[in-house]
Amino acid sequence: MSVIAPSDRRFRRSQIPAARRRHLRARPWWRVVKFVALVGLFAGAVSWAAAAAVDLPWLRVQHIRVHGNQRVHAGEVAALLDGMTGQSLLAVDLDRWRSRLFASAWVADATLRRRLPGTIAVELRERVPMGIARAGADLFLVDAAGTVIDEYGPRYADCDLPIIDGIIATPVSVPPVIDRPRGQLVSRLMSELRTRPDLAKRVSQIDAVNVHDVHVILDGDPAVVRLGETQFVERLDSYVSLQATLREQVPDIDYVDVRFGERVYVGVAPAAGPAPASRGVAVPVRATGARMTR
Repeated sequence: MSVIAPSDRRFRRSQIPAARRRHLRARPWWRVVKFVALVGLFAGAVSWAAAAAVDLPWLRVQHIRVHGNQRVHAGEVAALLDGMTGQSLLAVDLDRWRSRLFASAWVADATLRRRLPGTIAVELRERVPMGIARAGADLFLVDAAGTVIDEYGPRYADCDLPIIDGIIATPVSVPPVIDRPRGQLVSRLMSELRTRPDLAKRVSQIDAVNVHDVHVILDGDPAVVRLGETQFVERLDSYVSLQATLREQVPDIDYVDVRFGERVYVGVAPAAGPAPASRGVAVPVRATGARMTR
């Protein structure tokens, strides 16, 4: 048996006019158009606002503040960054300007940061000289990384540093270049000495001509102390502990060799007169008791 249900006129399709149906079908496209238009207007407004903001004085570089500098004068930094002032604080290429600071040999590293209003903060890390390298009659400040910082002169008279021979590559180039193995030898020596400031401040001269045997001379003591290439502090300390006793027994010491553990060898300075074939006679000394044995 079939059942027939009367249709409800409220849901008849014919009740919605054709024009309105077309309008409803077109409405999603209209919304897309309006959305795109609004986005375009918003983007244009943002772009205009950004362009207007860039012209504000407090968004232009007006000041360069330098921190962390002791040897590099703020005026030198300003000269290296000449042309930055007046640029957009937001758009200025800090990496490009940072690279210009390395034209100063004293600059080991630099960080540039934007600060409101209109300021670039420059934080410098300067090189720390480890000694004064000698090449003939010329003297140069050098650091532990093997960089020649500057020619030594009266303006660096406050630098209480040892004279270092043998680390400038020969023939001397312009600018001078550090011989890498010898520079590393001296750098290791100075690194160890930093753990013993009492010994470090006594070192007057360093000779690295022999890349396997660094020599030092202490303040007030003409003897050359041969330290080898390891255990610098331990060996130098052993000499200092015997220094007075050795001088009592061997007044004219030419060199002291402390490379051989418990035994210290003393080279006697040649007597006045024609230069002999050798520098003197090596005399072994027991480091523990400081008793001389021939």
